[in-house]
Amino acid sequence: MLDRTPSYLLHDTPSPAPSQPVASAPDDGLLLDSYSHAVSGVVDRIGPSVMRVEPQVSGRTAGMGSGVLISPDGLLLTNSHVMQGAREAKLTGSDGRTLEARVIGDDPDTDLALLRASGDRLPFAALGDSKRLKRGQIAVAIGNPLGFESTVTAGVVSALGRSLRAKSGRLIDDVIQTDAALNPGNSGGPLVATSGEVIGINTAVIMGAQGICFAVASNTANFVVSELIRHGRVRRASIGIAGQTVPLPRRVSYAAGLTGSFGVVIAAVGLDSPADHAALEQGDVILSLDGEPVGGVDDLVRLLNGERIERVVELVLLRKGAMRTVTITPVERKTKAPRSE
Repeated sequence: MLDRTPSYLLHDTPSPAPSQPVASAPDDGLLLDSYSHAVSGVVDRIGPSVMRVEPQVSGRTAGMGSGVLISPDGLLLTNSHVMQGAREAKLTGSDGRTLEARVIGDDPDTDLALLRASGDRLPFAALGDSKRLKRGQIAVAIGNPLGFESTVTAGVVSALGRSLRAKSGRLIDDVIQTDAALNPGNSGGPLVATSGEVIGINTAVIMGAQGICFAVASNTANFVVSELIRHGRVRRASIGIAGQTVPLPRRVSYAAGLTGSFGVVIAAVGLDSPADHAALEQGDVILSLDGEPVGGVDDLVRLLNGERIERVVELVLLRKGAMRTVTITPVERKTKAPRSE
């Protein structure tokens, strides 16, 4: 039998294209680049340990800042200027939990305060080694700027080894500069590395500038914490003088083997002080202490640390054009003494 199928149906005809499956929405994790992964990972790990800090004076809130729990039994670091001399604080976590806290110790010279919160098995963050930091390293700031809780900003470590003057007048050494945005309320919160370790305690911004913010280095914080736990204060030495930074004649710097061209002239000697006992006189110019050059009052303050309390040290000074070396035994500086060493 002849095939009666129309010829036009004998040619190959394209089969209808199969419908394309609708692409499933990718997991959010796949959309995050390594930078975002690093920042969000830090927030997940450290966020629960960051608290809003509200100092309490006579049962009333006297300001607000941030803080970070650094131990499971409730040790919390914040700024001294956040506490403003208050002895108690109310803490609020990102989950809404509230805790009561009391001040263990306060060190205005480094703008740090250590509190003990009620409770145990609390989320906490570890203090890292700030000496291992490098410029350009990612830095994440967590806090409560302007009352906006659990705010996260990120940037980099802009510079290391900066100095910043505390409200007490003393220079805070080894300060970290970062461009992670900070605002009022961030004070006392942690600056965190991608490892999840706290590398600094945020302390200050330069008003009117952008991307210039500062944090007290974690190694300084570690030292202050240990001193406050052991002694309730940070011990520092004093020789009992009031001093002023002055320029040195070039020949004096050369003769003393100094690289700098400044020293500290003694403006006053405290009665019955170590300086008095060592027969230091008004007008003497201090050039070095224990072999370390003294290029100004800030250098002298830095060198008179707790390790030199009640330990005989050598001072090289200039008196009436002649170089002299004297021995002196510093004593512990009184906490509320004026900025005179």
